[in-house]
Amino acid sequence: MRVDKFLKLSRIIKRRTVAHDAASKNHILVNDKPAKPSKEIKVDDIITVKYFHRIILLKVLKLDERANKESAKDMYEIIEIKEQ
Repeated sequence: MRVDKFLKLSRIIKRRTVAHDAASKNHILVNDKPAKPSKEIKVDDIITVKYFHRIILLKVLKLDERANKESAKDMYEIIEIKEQ
């Protein structure tokens, strides 16, 4: 699954275009490396999201193409949230 699609489906970022733009501007890291929007992610990857005034570090638990509002939170585990 693409990283921009994962961020949208998991509801970490509300719109895919915003996730795409964030990745294009190097605000998204996958396993501590800058990720393009098309970067394929897999289970157990660590994603760092620099979004507004915070940094969210999360671990991918599952990839679900049909995630709804209730199951979206099961797709990841938040490791750390830092305020800037």
